[in-house]
Amino acid sequence: MIDHNTIQRIIDTAEITEVVQDFVNLKKRGVNYLGLCPFHNEKTPSFTVSPSKGIYKCFGCGKGGNAVNFIMEHEHLSYPEALKYLAKKYNIEVVEKELTAEEIQQQNERDSLLVVTKYANTYFQDKLHNNTDGRAIGLSYFKERGFREDIIKKFELGYSLDVRDAFTIAAKEKGYKIDFLEKTGLTIVNENGQYDRFRGRVIFPIHGLSGNVIGFGGRILKKDVKAAKYLNSPESDIYHKSRVLYGMYYAKKSITQLDKCYLVEGYTDVISMHQSGIENVVASSGTSLTVEQIRLIKRFTPNVTIIYDGDAAGIKASLRGIDLVLEQGLNVKVLLLPDGEDPDSFAKSHSSTELEEFIEKNEEDFITFKTRLLFDEAKNDPVRKANLITDIVRSIAVIPETIVRTVYIKECSSILEIDEKVLYGEINKIRRKNYEKEYKKTISPDETFKTASPTVPSFVDDIYSEAQEKEIIRLLLHYSEQTLYTYQEDKYDEPRQVSVAEYIIGEILNDDLEFKNLIYKQIFQEYLEALNSGEKIDNKHFIYHSDPGISKLAADLLSTSYTLSKIFKKGGVHIETEEMKLKQLVPETIIAYKRKILEIAQSDAKSRLKEFQDSNAPNEEIDKLQREFMQITSVISAISRDRGWVAFK
Repeated sequence: MIDHNTIQRIIDTAEITEVVQDFVNLKKRGVNYLGLCPFHNEKTPSFTVSPSKGIYKCFGCGKGGNAVNFIMEHEHLSYPEALKYLAKKYNIEVVEKELTAEEIQQQNERDSLLVVTKYANTYFQDKLHNNTDGRAIGLSYFKERGFREDIIKKFELGYSLDVRDAFTIAAKEKGYKIDFLEKTGLTIVNENGQYDRFRGRVIFPIHGLSGNVIGFGGRILKKDVKAAKYLNSPESDIYHKSRVLYGMYYAKKSITQLDKCYLVEGYTDVISMHQSGIENVVASSGTSLTVEQIRLIKRFTPNVTIIYDGDAAGIKASLRGIDLVLEQGLNVKVLLLPDGEDPDSFAKSHSSTELEEFIEKNEEDFITFKTRLLFDEAKNDPVRKANLITDIVRSIAVIPETIVRTVYIKECSSILEIDEKVLYGEINKIRRKNYEKEYKKTISPDETFKTASPTVPSFVDDIYSEAQEKEIIRLLLHYSEQTLYTYQEDKYDEPRQVSVAEYIIGEILNDDLEFKNLIYKQIFQEYLEALNSGEKIDNKHFIYHSDPGISKLAADLLSTSYTLSKIFKKGGVHIETEEMKLKQLVPETIIAYKRKILEIAQSDAKSRLKEFQDSNAPNEEIDKLQREFMQITSVISAISRDRGWVAFK
């Protein structure tokens, strides 16, 4: 691992123009450089390099980034390889992070644990295939379950002898320390001595993403009411159950190719589906889903189908946890197998084609499935129906994408036989409350802040204005630390400088507004966190951001050229830069954002009002919508009257 200080030195030293000129013939154009893009064929130069900002941008193909990005893209190198390339160019010694004695010991211990689990995996496989009891008990079990020889070997299945300490003795004879055997959970040490955790069980090794064996699952074969049917390795430095999905090592390539992941419950479900030809499948190993597991799936695909057997009680128990999947922005579908079937048995009795056809025909989105499942029980009970609606509303409210929420609201409105507006109202309440918890921090702008622009009514929500959001982020990236103005609470206080970032953040949070574009939202959130912690964020933070989407956007916005018109004054022509006009530009940008939201809300209210009137809706509903329409119109009129869309003087 390259030392952080070394990485920073490479980034600080690498001059973007020098790096790019090794591959592109650049010509100076004003403060920037221009050349033919190396990433696509072009006759007219559209590839721009900005030395002052440390970025490149092609306005033809759209590629852009920093010096490290350029080397990665042009030379097809990984991030560490690109850093080493630049280090060599600038004669910078690449210092691998110098670990403390404690860190060295921790790293050595982790390596030792992996060595132990690798040996254990080999040992268990050997006993399964080459030991008399292993073949008679373990291998026979797998064969009875219908697993082919090639599948057994692919998943490296094994067997632990039904002897108190057979594995522990064998490992110690090979030189493995009892301390590491205990820390991996393979050996249990207590006042009664040392014995094997997985004795008398068939073994399912659990692999990390890189293919290393990090833990084991074991199934007992003899009937013992006191023993757990399945037993997993305990938590260790190499195995964290909440961050692991069984089968992901084997499934990740197929998940990426097919852009879809099937989620099942157990080890044998995964193995049987692989044997049937479906490889994009992982298991939660019988535990409730965690955020870490969901994000692991999201690294490879946003699309997940959860496969359940016909156990209605089990399904209901797991519904609440699936809200976490929705909250992470995944597209969740559910497949309910026929009664008496589970993924293991169903996969064994159907070919891959039959299985895929069944899934495609019967899977449905999670919200619709949940609504239908619970509605059947609550249909004739008003209290249970009310509780169901509340439950459904909570699930929809956590979905981050506005369009997806809207579609679900429409579907649930039809199934539940309840007005969409009621659902919208409840969902907006929940989202606003959650938003306050997560985002609304203690920022107390002065009176100038509070009156700088009108307040957006609280019922205006979930409206997206791409252009205005993007312009606000552009201003933050260019001028976040610039002082917008200075004020004093009273003559005895020290003057206080208000930055562009503080003004923008205060205006957005005071009206409980929320960016809908996830990249813009993340950038805004990072500025907010920096402001609350008293830290500063410069452009490099975003240009070299770990999220490639943020890095690319920063390069795009920081390289975009904005041409200013000339402002004529007495005595000649004077050209004002954008930076000189921030006191006018920043507040007007915020007002434009709020006005756009209000105009969209006004148009929507007007359309709904006409629909209500045409459909003879109840008078109270029409009156409520008319009041909202008038309130929105009043705020828009106030903006036009008070501001007039002219610059401040």
